[in-house]
Amino acid sequence: MSGVAAGPYSQAIKAAGLVFAAGQIPADSTGKLVSGSIAEKTEQCCKNLKAILEAAGSGIPKVVKVGVFLSDMKHFPEMNGEYEKWFSHKPARTCVAARELPKGVDVEIEAIAVQ
Repeated sequence: MSGVAAGPYSQAIKAAGLVFAAGQIPADSTGKLVSGSIAEKTEQCCKNLKAILEAAGSGIPKVVKVGVFLSDMKHFPEMNGEYEKWFSHKPARTCVAARELPKGVDVEIEAIAVQ
C-alpha cells in the first residue's frame, strides 16, 4: 500500500457504518510507481485498497461501490480482466476516462465499503 496520501486528504474515512477509501494509484509501499501492464497496475491499486480497507476494519468482499479512473478507455478490457479477480461479488461501479490522473498514472481506483 502506498501508505501516505499524495495530498491533504485521508486514505480512508469511516462514517455511518461505511468506509470511504480514497483513490489508489499503482504505487508500492515505498511510494514507487509500479511499471508494467495495465493489469499489473490495476492489481497494485487493488492491493492498496485491500490494505486500506482491512486497516479500517472492512475488506474487499464488503465493497459496495467502486470508481475506476483510466487515462484512456482503450485500457478498459485489460483493467476489467484484473478487476474481476478482485471484485467477483460485482459491486456497483463507475468507470470513466480522465484527462489526467495524479503522477501521470494510467489507472486509479476508489471504493466505498461496509464496515
